[in-house]
Amino acid sequence: MLIFAAHPIVHVNASLNTVATLLLIAALFLVKRGYERAHMRVMQAAILVSAAFLCCYVYYHSTAGHVPFEKEGPIRTVYYTILITHILLAITVPYFALRAAYLGLRAMNGAASEEGQAALEFRRRHKALVRWAYPIWLYVSVTGVLIYLMLYHL
Repeated sequence: MLIFAAHPIVHVNASLNTVATLLLIAALFLVKRGYERAHMRVMQAAILVSAAFLCCYVYYHSTAGHVPFEKEGPIRTVYYTILITHILLAITVPYFALRAAYLGLRAMNGAASEEGQAALEFRRRHKALVRWAYPIWLYVSVTGVLIYLMLYHL
């Protein structure tokens, strides 16, 4: 069975992507209910998990190389459509995630100090960015798991 033939780190990568997905969903749930500090902590965890994933991913591809998708027919088109969109959007996630975290932290730190107006501007910019960044990051996390399932379990 292919699952046992795969390098063990691909399973770690899929697990990290799954955890990142769950953290992103939890963070949205928390912020929608007004739990901003908890949202911040969960998003920090999502960044750390995603950074761990990126390290494992780079290590894996620098040592193991590329695994071809061997299925034929329409599923091949579906796989490559998901893979290409995943790769193109994944390139943007580190910037979006770190920029959103910076803006969010500045908004929260400013709200606790005398810089109320500046904090509101950071908050506005944070919210404007995450309207785009959050769905992209979530899509990349979910499609990362889908790619893993299609490549190793289909």
